Amino acid sequence: MRRYIRYLLILFLLLPLLACTAGGPAGRTTGVERSPLAGLQFEPLEFQVPEVERLQLPNGIQLYLKEDAELPLIAASAMVGAGSISVPAAATGMAELMGVLLRTGGAGDRTPGEVDEALEMMAANLGVNTETYTTNFNLSLQAKDLEQGLAIFADMIRRPQFDAQRLELARRQAIEGIRRQNDQPDQIASRAIMRAIYGDHPLGRTPTEATVANVDRSDLLRFHQRYFFPNNTWLAITGDFDRGQLLGILEKLFGDWQSAEFAAQEIPPVMPHPEPLVLVAAKDIPQTTVLIGQLGIDKAAPDLQAVRVMNYILGGGGFNSRLMREIRSNRGLAYSAYSYFQIGRRLPGPFIAGTETKTASTMEAVRLMRELIADMQRQPVSEQELNLAKESLINSFIFAFTDTHGIVTQQMRLDYFDYPEDYLRTYRDEVAAVSAEDVQRAAREHLDPARQKIVLVGDVADFDGDPAQLGPPVKRVAKTGEFE
Repeated sequence: MRRYIRYLLILFLLLPLLACTAGGPAGRTTGVERSPLAGLQFEPLEFQVPEVERLQLPNGIQLYLKEDAELPLIAASAMVGAGSISVPAAATGMAELMGVLLRTGGAGDRTPGEVDEALEMMAANLGVNTETYTTNFNLSLQAKDLEQGLAIFADMIRRPQFDAQRLELARRQAIEGIRRQNDQPDQIASRAIMRAIYGDHPLGRTPTEATVANVDRSDLLRFHQRYFFPNNTWLAITGDFDRGQLLGILEKLFGDWQSAEFAAQEIPPVMPHPEPLVLVAAKDIPQTTVLIGQLGIDKAAPDLQAVRVMNYILGGGGFNSRLMREIRSNRGLAYSAYSYFQIGRRLPGPFIAGTETKTASTMEAVRLMRELIADMQRQPVSEQELNLAKESLINSFIFAFTDTHGIVTQQMRLDYFDYPEDYLRTYRDEVAAVSAEDVQRAAREHLDPARQKIVLVGDVADFDGDPAQLGPPVKRVAKTGEFE
């Protein structure tokens, strides 16, 4: 697979060079030009999604394997079905502390310092992070250290110590981050738009000093005891290993970990907040951060690929997108403009469009963004835009499979989040089948300028107009993140 990608990249790099030599010596032309590639014949490029071995260990761990002996290295990733979605409002921020303490708080019989020392001696990297629905462990190390590295890895998953001193250190660091969270306008805007879209749902909450202070060691222990079971764990391992030896090591490290009945984390439904709103956060800076957003879609949307094509044309295609072309290239209002749908895996994710413009062009940029969003609904996109978007999405698909471990963890996550079995195999065909009418229909279904939230972070006094002129009610964003 890597060799295939390498050949493809070399071909792309050589094409411009060969094209430059087509005119002959000293750039002379001789009537009808003949491309140096004219006599070459290529077999049609065929790409198949790489196969990944999937099996289940006796205690319920879902295991994903792929051998890769190109380098004497091993990569392992584990995923436990528990994340920030299940944290109560009064303890918002606990999931982030959980991730820090799983990694830094000691594991098994090793103190925090002993864990760090052992990993350093192996030149191994081990990280832990929490996401909305999962807690993730990632290990990379030399193949010769496989058993020792996996032993620490297993202890972090099964037997974390949650050292009290490390918890206090992590808490102080988290609180300091909260105190400084208004330093960056993009962070202010991001928190405000998510709160406007999701309200007090876990997806709209952000930690405060009070909620982080509420978390103690017993909370972390309860969280671990509630969700960390082998039948709630997914494990992916790739690299230079012997399959039989690896399975023996896994049996030794995880075989006595007993499965159990447990209550899966609750996922509260999202209640739509359709009312339009303009949120203004005053900050003495020479440019305004602009975000426009609304509730988007999840992976079950029947027009998922049409939405992807539509968004590429609107703002996801970089310089090929309408937002970038109009706001940056044609009007010179901003360095960058973009949009994206964050496809929700369990719940609808947000649609966000954004830019940063000089303060004196704030209202002009907002009006132009809203106009371009509305234009997606009014008339079908051009054939040129449609073909470019589809070709770009299809051609970029192959680059999701350049890294062996990425391939395996992608398959693991697709299974965990209940994607269709043939999702990867049918992706390109589904994108190719999207029509201009499908794009317009997706825009009408999933873009609603009349209900979108608008966030402006900048020096309000120097705006080129009153935000109230945009139409929706205007509220101020306090330093705490609340709407006044």
